[in-house]
Amino acid sequence: MRGNISVWDNITVNVGIIGNGVQSKRIQKILKKKNISFFIYKPSKKKNYFNKEEFEYLKKKKIIFILSPNKSHFDYIKTLSKNRYIFCEKPPVNNFNDLKQLKKISYKKIYFNFNNRFSKISEILHLKDEKYNLGKLIYSNIIITHGLALKKKDYKKSWRSNQISCPKGVFEVVSIHWIDLINYHFNIAKIRQPTLINHSKIGNSFDTSHIELKLKENGIVNIFTSYNAPLLKKNIFIFENGIIEMNESSIVIKGPSLNLDKNNFFKEPKIIKKFDVNEMKDYQLSLEKSCEYFLEIIAKKKFFKKLIFDSSLRSNSLII
Repeated sequence: MRGNISVWDNITVNVGIIGNGVQSKRIQKILKKKNISFFIYKPSKKKNYFNKEEFEYLKKKKIIFILSPNKSHFDYIKTLSKNRYIFCEKPPVNNFNDLKQLKKISYKKIYFNFNNRFSKISEILHLKDEKYNLGKLIYSNIIITHGLALKKKDYKKSWRSNQISCPKGVFEVVSIHWIDLINYHFNIAKIRQPTLINHSKIGNSFDTSHIELKLKENGIVNIFTSYNAPLLKKNIFIFENGIIEMNESSIVIKGPSLNLDKNNFFKEPKIIKKFDVNEMKDYQLSLEKSCEYFLEIIAKKKFFKKLIFDSSLRSNSLII
């Protein structure tokens, strides 16, 4: 997937980007690196996300990146999906009515970016049995926090603190990536109603969330995310035959579970493999891989698989 950009030669200036926020700038950087030109359409909040003249120019583009606030995603998909390839940031939609309508749109040219699918932890979970013999997932605790809401002035201006643009706050922006990761690698049987809290009292959306997932094989997954806390990434996955521990700088795989000392007492499982991981580099690389996957499907004149589309909608439905 990486290294060979010659297959992208037929992607020239035919790219439009909706939105110019942080995620948009990340993707702009990736496209520039690949020598792909683009037009940036900046939505107008005063005009219900539409600037008429610029939008008409955007409609001439055959490849669209939807990187605008969550609430606007479906309107753009509905308006632009015909005869165009669409790369849309997660979540696809944030209400059941839009989700129902989205299912009626052809999946062949629509791709939803769930960034964790291309991350190092996703690669490890994919190989959990084939390479590491970890077995069934019994329990996982995922904690992802940082202090976005502590930047009070910036957070107050951000669409993430606005319940109209982002009804479930950090839950639909951060938690969804981890819900999708679990959904992508395991079978979720049930999702409890999330606990959503606005600790900072800034804006009217939610800066903190907690959710519990139950897997079909009876595993339990807890996910806690917050914009109103110190930077912390501390995840643990406990399997029948081993453990994965993850933080900001490393991923450690341990096993097997049956590890006894000379007196027949249990010892902590041995380290099977340790990966040094730079969180920001891993995020950027996984985003780049996601963009590359999208662009190569277009360059090779192929369509996206229905299985991937359905998986994305399944993840989306779990947060609504």
